[in-house]
Amino acid sequence: MELLRKLSSRKLWAAVAGVVTGLAMVFGLDEGIITSVSGAVVALTSVVTYIVTEGRIDKEAVGNAAEKVQDAIDEVTGNDA
Repeated sequence: MELLRKLSSRKLWAAVAGVVTGLAMVFGLDEGIITSVSGAVVALTSVVTYIVTEGRIDKEAVGNAAEKVQDAIDEVTGNDA
């Protein structure tokens, strides 16, 4: 999971986009194409990071809710673990 957290870093992908942009300029690619691709990479990374983060938050919330439901069931039935 540590690798997934690192790969979801917007700073990492901004740095990668910077390196790729620099290399593309060195090799003479069209500036319009470079700008479009860099913008798409940064935008896509932001969306993926948002989705992953929200998924983790939802997972935590569901886990907490399930635990509370189980506690309530145990309270009602008199089962103490």
